[in-house]
Amino acid sequence: MGASSGLNYQPLYKQIKSLILQRVIDGNWSPGEALPSEQQLGKEFGVSQGTIRKALDEMTAENIFIRKQGKGTFVSQHSAARSLFHFFYVVSNDGKRVLPDSKVIGLTRASANKQEQNRLKLKAGDKVIRIKRVRFLNDKPVIVELISLAVKVFGDFLKKEEIPNTLYELYESQYDVKVLKAVERLKAVKLKKEDASLLGMKAGAPVLEIDRLATALDTRPVEWRLSFVDTSDYYYLSELT
Repeated sequence: MGASSGLNYQPLYKQIKSLILQRVIDGNWSPGEALPSEQQLGKEFGVSQGTIRKALDEMTAENIFIRKQGKGTFVSQHSAARSLFHFFYVVSNDGKRVLPDSKVIGLTRASANKQEQNRLKLKAGDKVIRIKRVRFLNDKPVIVELISLAVKVFGDFLKKEEIPNTLYELYESQYDVKVLKAVERLKAVKLKKEDASLLGMKAGAPVLEIDRLATALDTRPVEWRLSFVDTSDYYYLSELT
């Protein structure tokens, strides 16, 4: 397999995985599109069907692909349901998952501050789009979100007439940015005065801060999000398997 000459230190299936991933990044297959069969891919890459299957199995476990019994392997795509179960972990005290509703209360363009430069790997002077919104669960305001996006990636975002509830679908469908994973850091903080009225709470009340950095298939950081959560009737659920 001539294309793998620079990857010979890796197991063969890892080499194939890297090549297949690059094709997804390059847009050879669109979200929701079926891949060629394992047999076809094996012939194309000059490897066994078992090697292809091992690479695809690992990428399926990473949510890059999904398998549909009797139909084949497809490039995964974001949906409201997928965003709920893969990227939203705030659950009511009775254990029910509810997809939040959102109300945008701020949408601006500005020069990236030091934190945004660091988190999104931007340079001084680079521009960002800042979204501030309140998220409601069962009609109650529960979360204040501050979201930062690089203008060089999401240039015309300010022109959107409507900002959808689940942003990852928008990134994928209109900007060809597929969020692969999000890394979160949690800590308890005091609610700021400017956010207290939005949640119907007192300034200084304890809330859960979720610092999330979302990265794309090509490992670029594409979104930095700070969420401040009223945990009076909700908690953060992390399932370890």
